Amino acid sequence: MNQTIQHLFDLSGKTALVTGGSRGLGLQMAMGLAEAGARVVLTSRKAADLKEAAEQMRAAGLDADWIAADCADEADARALAAEAMARLGRIDILVNNAGAAWGAPAEDHPVAAWDKVKNLNVRGYFILSQEVARLSMIPQRSGRIVNVASIAALGGNSADMTTIAYNTSKGAVLNFTRSLACEWGKYGITVNTICPGFFPSKMSQGLFEQMGEERLAARAPLGRLGGDNDLKGACVLYASEAGRHITGQWLAIDGGVSVIAVG
Repeated sequence: MNQTIQHLFDLSGKTALVTGGSRGLGLQMAMGLAEAGARVVLTSRKAADLKEAAEQMRAAGLDADWIAADCADEADARALAAEAMARLGRIDILVNNAGAAWGAPAEDHPVAAWDKVKNLNVRGYFILSQEVARLSMIPQRSGRIVNVASIAALGGNSADMTTIAYNTSKGAVLNFTRSLACEWGKYGITVNTICPGFFPSKMSQGLFEQMGEERLAARAPLGRLGGDNDLKGACVLYASEAGRHITGQWLAIDGGVSVIAVG
């Protein structure tokens, strides 16, 4: 049956759980999903930030709730999925966005910091995806998982950046996405990744202070940094019927940084 473009992108009646959703890129994507009609539950570790974000969304007429949880903790992640199911009735869309970064030269990088980054950025994505799939997506034979990686997943560190744990974790997210897409396609679940470039956020604050906004913007062919609406479209595409035949893929949203030839 032919469907209009408006219908394909409409998320009315759908539900979404967005990790790292209290601010920055996570809140931007949550706003996009809600603006398309979805009921959204935000999660992060800090209740005060979540409450403020949910109130901001409700003030805009959007359907938003929140649950505080640490997605690096297995028990917390599994309890989060159960609580989100209790509130929403089902989970149609999962956005794995919560993340951590650490800057240090590889030869001096603390192992504890390596583990912290990998536990949240990779292990946390796996545990929550597994639990959401078990509780909702596999039984209902449908679901959309949107993982957030980074253009740091697409290559090594530049000489002036020392983020080996972060880059490694985000590279792992790409193959996690591909592998999960292959396994769960039979359940009607799509799994895709967004790879943002340079966006102002709390996580990128140190990088911006080190290198400067103008210098980072100048790296992009478009000559600009990512803005407050630049991830919404890709997230809604992956989450909606418009993206039903897309799985195991990644999309860089970076102003063109990742297409510049090197050498």
